[in-house]
Amino acid sequence: MKRISANASLSAVIILVCSVFASLVSAAEIRKIVSPGGVAAWFVEERSIPILSMEVAWKGGASLDGTEKAGLAHLAASTMDEGAGDLDSRAFQGRLSELAISLSFDASKDAFSGSLKTLSENKAEAFRLFDLAITDPQFAEEPVERIRSQILVSLSRKLSNPNSLAGRAWFDVAFPGHPYSNPTEGTLESMKAITREDLGSFKNRQIARDNMVISVIGDIDEKALGALLDKTFLGIPEKSNLPEIPGVQPVQQPIVEVIDQDIPQSVVVFGGQGLKRDDPDYYAAYVLNYILGGGGFESRLTEEIREKRGLVYSIYSYLYPLKQGGIQLGGFGTSNASVGQAVDLVKAELRKIREKGVTEEELASAKTYLNGSFPLRLSSNSRIANIMVSMQLNDLPMTYLKERADLISAVTLKDIQRVAERLMDPDKLIITVVGKPEGL
Repeated sequence: MKRISANASLSAVIILVCSVFASLVSAAEIRKIVSPGGVAAWFVEERSIPILSMEVAWKGGASLDGTEKAGLAHLAASTMDEGAGDLDSRAFQGRLSELAISLSFDASKDAFSGSLKTLSENKAEAFRLFDLAITDPQFAEEPVERIRSQILVSLSRKLSNPNSLAGRAWFDVAFPGHPYSNPTEGTLESMKAITREDLGSFKNRQIARDNMVISVIGDIDEKALGALLDKTFLGIPEKSNLPEIPGVQPVQQPIVEVIDQDIPQSVVVFGGQGLKRDDPDYYAAYVLNYILGGGGFESRLTEEIREKRGLVYSIYSYLYPLKQGGIQLGGFGTSNASVGQAVDLVKAELRKIREKGVTEEELASAKTYLNGSFPLRLSSNSRIANIMVSMQLNDLPMTYLKERADLISAVTLKDIQRVAERLMDPDKLIITVVGKPEGL
């Protein structure tokens, strides 16, 4: 009965979050605090809702796994909350469930992250469990093998999934020999090769204070938070032990790679050079991508390839700013017979936007949507905490949430033209296709 009551309480207060997010965002002031022990965090005090959310990220991530142990960060993220300290997997997970505490970890190419959400009345225990997970994870045999088996099943399924195959092949082709070519979830071979000792070594080199950023938002004051931060993070090493990842850009030449699969519809992934997040042209590229393929039914690719010709059900593009290099990606699925025509149309739109730019109406519409839709991403404490961590990872100022709209509004037609000439080169596209494409 206690578990039901706690979960019901959490569900009720989560509903309240969405109803007050507009006033929260407008009134929130992000502050940088430093605990008595020297742990820094970005903090928003929000006392109207009895929830506390924390997001933590450690720079590094899956790009440090190496080819032979690809998937190490992913397996660590999946097992760090499966028993820690004197609590085995069942006891640890039971304690989380009993108090309606959400605690999880995740791995991306450039970071390893942890997430914590709790009712404020349970904050002491929630932070204690997070502390145990990062300082003393058990990596016991039973949960590690159970989770490994689940990942291996997922990887096996992806070997016959055209979308997964096309995406993985694109990174193989674009970044040959670079850590970015390794899949974050690993391969069947690499996942089987990871040992419990590897997991311990990963934790020891990755989880430290010098490569860590923290954001907290919710029902707590600065003094109480400082004490919790010290209890939680002073137990991890002060210095990390991370190798350097070299800077890289995708291959600068056209490549088409086909993975033969006997299916009626081919899956296509296309892309090339993009921008890092700190590039001065980032906002112009962000707006440009919306016009090209990031705006759904408002985008040029959807209009030309789906609406006018009916060749695809959906087509998209997006920017993917990695720490050591930027890329832009897109994709679609179409009948085998239409692949060549659809690819030619993508190239034609890139060429058109590169040579003629965009219209004033397109630019104004893109700005209106990008600025108007952004507050919807701030509809909960955990989402705001996540964005605050992303801001720190990307060296954005604490005033970014207030300045973002002005940065997008400042983009001009000349900016769009300059970035289009820089990035939209149809003759350097890297294209991977899974299926039996015709017309390439």
